Amino acid sequence: MSESNLIPCKTVLKPGIYYWCSCGHSKKMPWCDGAHTQEEGCGGPVEFEITAESDVALCGCGRTKNPPYCDGAHLK
Repeated sequence: MSESNLIPCKTVLKPGIYYWCSCGHSKKMPWCDGAHTQEEGCGGPVEFEITAESDVALCGCGRTKNPPYCDGAHLK
């Protein structure tokens, strides 16, 4: 895993449906780009909805217990 994946992706999201990569194979992290396969044991993308424009910190390391949001697990 690269160093850049160990920090959260802080961004502003507008209302809508988003897909967070749960496997780490996406070239567009933290967003799912369909690079996962069932053989790799990936659970697939995590769908989440934003209902109002929000500042968010999305997990980049994949260790969060609250996907897709960063919970500080990269610090442990």
